[in-house]
Amino acid sequence: MKIILAPAKKMVSDDSLSYSDIPVFIDEANELLNYLKKQSFEELKRIYKASDSIVLENMERIREVDLSKSLSPAILSYDGIAFKHMAPNVFTDKEFNYVQKHLRILSGLYGVLKPFDGIRPYRLEMGSTISYLDYRDLYSYWNNRLYEEILDDDHLIINLASKEYSKIIEDFIKEEDRFITITFKELVKGKYVSKATYAKMARGEMVRFMAENEVEDLDKLKEFNNLGFKYSDDLSSDNEFVFIKEGDE
Repeated sequence: MKIILAPAKKMVSDDSLSYSDIPVFIDEANELLNYLKKQSFEELKRIYKASDSIVLENMERIREVDLSKSLSPAILSYDGIAFKHMAPNVFTDKEFNYVQKHLRILSGLYGVLKPFDGIRPYRLEMGSTISYLDYRDLYSYWNNRLYEEILDDDHLIINLASKEYSKIIEDFIKEEDRFITITFKELVKGKYVSKATYAKMARGEMVRFMAENEVEDLDKLKEFNNLGFKYSDDLSSDNEFVFIKEGDE
């Protein structure tokens, strides 16, 4: 079983724990980094779809970065909502071992990361449009390589990633695979809806729950009840597990 999770835009350098591996697609990451280094401010603004200050900050980062030096474990390098709720900084050794085996973080720059792969802060979202050789975007650049890297012998993937990132795996799912998307919904005015912030919080909590309980089967996964969410058999299907809670109406 593999669990896929999207990265976060906000990143930090955290060397409180040592990294253990180099990302499997480090050559491709350096290739993309070299491409970014050649881009003008205007082109980077188009790629990043961000403010001038963010583009300037990342231009400086791109010029100076060396993907082989000053590395931090990937799981401690992201500082978004999901990772705050996962709280890997207080994981036990058992929990770190679990996520190292099962969790894979998808990345526009690095492709796919194990939790203890050493990385540097970067900005490159999977949905970015690039004009590199014959590639029109990062989906065509990575193609099926991330799917092939992630797939286990049991052909089971638990999807906790956003659509922007899960698409790079889901597009290559085969008949013998089982790809289960975890969805978090709240009851608001009689309808179940997904709220982005709560979904991110719950995804991080779900990873923590799985690590704490060393979840290896789907029945155990359904026992998740953090943040008031609970599994809904009525709303779920073979390929989507829906967790619901009462909304703040």
